[in-house]
Amino acid sequence: MSKKCLIVDEMHESIQDLLSQIGIEPVYRPKASREEILDLISDFEGLLIRSKTTVDRELVDKAKKLEFIGRAGAGLDKIDVEYVESRDIEILNAPEGNRDALAEHAVAMLLNLLNNINRADREVRNWIWDREGNRGVELSDKTVGIIGYGHMGQAFVQRLRAFDCRVLVYDKYKKGFGTKNVEEVSLEKMFAKADVLSLHVPLTEETRGWIDAEFFGQFKKNIYLLNTARGEIIPTRDLLDLLDSGKLIGAALDVLEKEKFDQLSAEQKSLFENLFNRKNVVLSPHVGGWTFASFKRINEVLVGKIATHYRIDWNA
Repeated sequence: MSKKCLIVDEMHESIQDLLSQIGIEPVYRPKASREEILDLISDFEGLLIRSKTTVDRELVDKAKKLEFIGRAGAGLDKIDVEYVESRDIEILNAPEGNRDALAEHAVAMLLNLLNNINRADREVRNWIWDREGNRGVELSDKTVGIIGYGHMGQAFVQRLRAFDCRVLVYDKYKKGFGTKNVEEVSLEKMFAKADVLSLHVPLTEETRGWIDAEFFGQFKKNIYLLNTARGEIIPTRDLLDLLDSGKLIGAALDVLEKEKFDQLSAEQKSLFENLFNRKNVVLSPHVGGWTFASFKRINEVLVGKIATHYRIDWNA
């Protein structure tokens, strides 16, 4: 088999050796510009991306030999899935590679939020010793509502079992997954019972802007929010209004509606400054799932799926 794969995003150094092991020639060009990718792609059967590169009609039409696209991660929002599949190009992703890292990060953010850890740390460093003001909330007393029960949602649920909290899960596209530890519920039941909402859905046209003020208004309780999915699912202005009203007690956000800070408008920057100044908001820079171990494991998952695509017997 003589196949070539173009790698256009930064990936763990193991990717080239792993591809070579299954007989695919890697061409590592993580610094390639959009124009360079368009010039190169016609010579390749494979393309590996992360989040820099958009795979749209323009790129696919130039990829005359392309047989597979690998996404080093879970989300496919940078890929025109319908058009790619119409060209009989297989799309491979690797949620199995970073689901554990994401789940651990999600638990860490939630515990941080419930126990005021960031705020307490800042105060102690400023010689403020306020025990009462930083009294925490126990997760075991709460009902955690989860939307999305794919690889990420399932890994998060597995970690929650250690805390003995009640877990409710809604997934529009999955049924019959309820167990003694996980209650499969409707949105209406989640609105009635949840104390915490954790999002584990992909960014699609259906989910973009879906979790807005109207959505949160249906919860019977004031709640905590955890978002390690995609920032565009929640409008920032609605998020601020909900924090102002108290409907959101607090939020832990690994993702933002717009993450390229150098491209923010004056209005967007003002909204984010408002968000960043809040003591009941915990933030991280889209690093859920982005550990040293997952960086390498994603490669192994992807190459394993490429090997399966070509019916190659291979184990990392």
